Amino acid sequence: MSNTKTDSYGMKKWIRGAIPALLIHCSIGTVYCWSLFSQEIANYIGFSKSATEWAFSLAIFFLGMSAAFLGNVVEKDIHKSSLISAICFTLGMLGTGAFIYYGGMNKGSIISLIGIYISYGFIMGIGLGTGYLSPVKTLMLWFKDKKGLATGLAVAGFGAAKAIASPIMEWMLVGLGDGGIYKMFFVLAVVYFVMMFAGHLLLKKPDDWHEPTTKAEKKSLMSVLKTKPLSNYIGIWLMFYINITCGLAFISQEKDIVKCLGLAGFVGIISTVSAIFNAAGRVGFSAWADKLKDRNTIYKMIFIISIVLAGLVVITGGIENGAGNTLLIMLVIVLIMMVNAGYGGGFSNVATLLSDHYGMSNISAIHGITLSAWAFAGLSGNQLATWIVNHFGEKVNIAGNMVNPIGYQAVLLVTLVLFVVALAISMVMVKPINNKQQ
Repeated sequence: MSNTKTDSYGMKKWIRGAIPALLIHCSIGTVYCWSLFSQEIANYIGFSKSATEWAFSLAIFFLGMSAAFLGNVVEKDIHKSSLISAICFTLGMLGTGAFIYYGGMNKGSIISLIGIYISYGFIMGIGLGTGYLSPVKTLMLWFKDKKGLATGLAVAGFGAAKAIASPIMEWMLVGLGDGGIYKMFFVLAVVYFVMMFAGHLLLKKPDDWHEPTTKAEKKSLMSVLKTKPLSNYIGIWLMFYINITCGLAFISQEKDIVKCLGLAGFVGIISTVSAIFNAAGRVGFSAWADKLKDRNTIYKMIFIISIVLAGLVVITGGIENGAGNTLLIMLVIVLIMMVNAGYGGGFSNVATLLSDHYGMSNISAIHGITLSAWAFAGLSGNQLATWIVNHFGEKVNIAGNMVNPIGYQAVLLVTLVLFVVALAISMVMVKPINNKQQ
């Protein structure tokens, strides 16, 4: 009898927790495919790529802000929040396709550009934030002994979505013929709605978990945070923000850095492998953290690895001097892979780190507020890197490609300094814990 109950529970945690989480996260994670079609959108509606790039930045901003402000909704009712996510994400994609179509018929119309900002940035951003949060607490409740592994798998779906969807999107852009760019959004909106709605129907918390209902059981978000020195939470927020900012700043220049090494023909392969490292970091670092007394140790490891590798590339001038030098090429490639892995690992560990410090009762709300760091990093990371590249160095020809190796080296130097700051915060402000809360 006990074996039957155990088998039933083991099946339920996958059907009610892991599978719906992957369905939702593998859908919303395609937001990171933006770079594949941003130029096509710009060309089709008659605007510069830099103008359309703000759609992606706004999507990440509203992802974080909707998670911050709707965390309590997720806390109270994951069915409502997962449905909101499916509807908003789908409407955002449909709206983006519609305004791209309008822009193609009316080249240079500001209405099309603003419409894409609202659809891809604001509406889809709400779907991203609520969808990202909805499965996380449920997974931690189902997988109490392996919270890190469970959330890592789901968040890995968010990271792996780009690797899965990229070749499909590239095929659709060509295969759908004239106007493939807006047709792609219409088709994918239907596909992702089916996936996310299925996830919404399946997602369910364990029967033995009961949300706090009485005033004695329920606590305000601030009162929960004050159970430890407020500087503890501020430290978690800051190191999370810095890790995302550094990751976005460096990863946004990844393709051009590869070209600096004389490997332009391998950009696609390296980009795919780095996406795999991103997903692997989400699973690997979080699963590793399950075995540690203090999950903050994982952040220290991520920062130390990043500092050592970035320091070596800065000292050797690896980006500037890498072309034709096998050792330096290998060093820069390893750096790219590990920054991607650390970027992913930072995401997958933050929810479980927060649950260890503050318990499970308010974790969706606390996690949501913390994701505001992602919102601000989404604006600062890419823009910081772009500003540095535009103000330091100049473009030179390397193997037929115009690139700015001094500018990219400067980006790396700034991220190195920020990683050092993040390590200091992790060591000083975030207090160690000896007992992980369940």
